[in-house]
Amino acid sequence: MCYPVIRLRARRDESLLRHHPWIFSGAIASVPSGLESGSIVRICGSDGTFLGIGHYQASTIAVRILSWEDRAIDTDFWYQYLTNALSMRKRFGFVACTDTNAFRLVHGEGDGLPGLVIDCYGNTAVVQAHSLGMHKARYDVAAALKAVCGDWIHHIYYKSETTLSKTDDHSFLNGYIGIDGQSLECLSDNEECNAHEALENGLRFLVDWEHGQKTGFFLDQRDNRRLLERYASGCRVLNLFCYTGGFSCYALRGGAAYVDSVDSSERAIALLKANVSLNFGDEPRHSAICVDAFKFLDTVTQPYDIIVLDPPAFAKHRHSLHNALQGYTRLNRMGLEHVASGGLVFTFSCSQAVSKEHFRGAVMNAAMQSGRNVRILHQLHQPVDHPIGVSHAEGEYLKGLVLYVE
Repeated sequence: MCYPVIRLRARRDESLLRHHPWIFSGAIASVPSGLESGSIVRICGSDGTFLGIGHYQASTIAVRILSWEDRAIDTDFWYQYLTNALSMRKRFGFVACTDTNAFRLVHGEGDGLPGLVIDCYGNTAVVQAHSLGMHKARYDVAAALKAVCGDWIHHIYYKSETTLSKTDDHSFLNGYIGIDGQSLECLSDNEECNAHEALENGLRFLVDWEHGQKTGFFLDQRDNRRLLERYASGCRVLNLFCYTGGFSCYALRGGAAYVDSVDSSERAIALLKANVSLNFGDEPRHSAICVDAFKFLDTVTQPYDIIVLDPPAFAKHRHSLHNALQGYTRLNRMGLEHVASGGLVFTFSCSQAVSKEHFRGAVMNAAMQSGRNVRILHQLHQPVDHPIGVSHAEGEYLKGLVLYVE
């Protein structure tokens, strides 16, 4: 085991000693000449003290730590970490569950594998790399995944075209990785929807991991959708940024009087309609509306009893934080203005750059601007299959509040 060595500047090792898994470029004193992004490196302090092993990338986050031990990143490493991740999911009942077969098997830093996401939908594992190091390791990951899961996993789909930098000279084509971990079958340019059925808390959802957002479905809202179901009976529900209708289906099963689902994507609306039909047949209580959410709110004339605000990330990076907070304030103000007295607003931010304090501040400003008396009933977050490293606060990316509006 002889990995290139990166040395840190003096007194720039404090975060690593607390086991934070990221090293920013400004903390680095020297990088070996010709070192390629995606390489495995040893990290040493300014005095030569060993600190960790990680993936290097020529970017703001320059190193993602894989191990705090001086060890090889080999077959045993991948097998051990994937075994640990699977054991935790088994502990919480996700494997072989009769009413849910969709869950996250690996959640990056939360499972000690920064830059790697693996979502399972039935017998298919969707692998997504968020770093060049994980991209280069994709066949090792696939082989270890098969070894750990055995016959339970039939297909491994690699999907990283939208998560990796286009500035590097690499091919990130999506496709199925052969079970032997050696061949990558790339997809053609066929844009036709290819959806597959998954089960969540007894509800059936068509998941398009080939062309859909993220890995095809937002598994992180599972518990929050279930909470909405508890409150939906007899309510008029508006689901904004509905995507493929997760919250909408739970509201309908919960006995909502009617549900209006709004999204600007025609593809998402098509899957939404299919999901509603899959679970409820020809459902007269549901309307699917393909339009911009802000424009829709401008046309609302009757109040809703429950409004769901689950927009895409408004802030991809910290430099866009100010504009993002203005966007969250505006959206929540409009939502509060259109909810009935005694109604609820389920509001979320999935922006990693937006902290819980930032998000609550935006909601507070929205409440003041709306003139409504607002109380917080629930503080929501991601579920147990999306764990947060105790030293990696950035992993708590999903923030949510349930608001009671007088």
